[in-house]
Amino acid sequence: MSIDLNNMSKEELRKLIKDAEKALKTIETRRLTEAKKAAESAAKEYGFSLDELLGSPLKKGSKSEPKYRNPADPSQTWTGKGRKPNWVNDALEAGKTMEDLKI
Repeated sequence: MSIDLNNMSKEELRKLIKDAEKALKTIETRRLTEAKKAAESAAKEYGFSLDELLGSPLKKGSKSEPKYRNPADPSQTWTGKGRKPNWVNDALEAGKTMEDLKI
């Protein structure tokens, strides 16, 4: 395919660039999908999922055991690390102590 760029108008050149960029994105998306499928297939061949091989993004670092529990909602816990959850701040404002919230 031979295109004479010198005889094209500015608008035609811009459209050509836009169309070419769109085609590149489509090709990259298709190749990425193919690569993921190939990686999943290879992992499965060895008895693993791709997530197991790459590690889940949610499993960064080691998870600490919770040290505090919300008395109003026992499903809410906190390890004592990082920013205090709102329920801890609310309990402290209501007159409770950290000792009261310990598990």
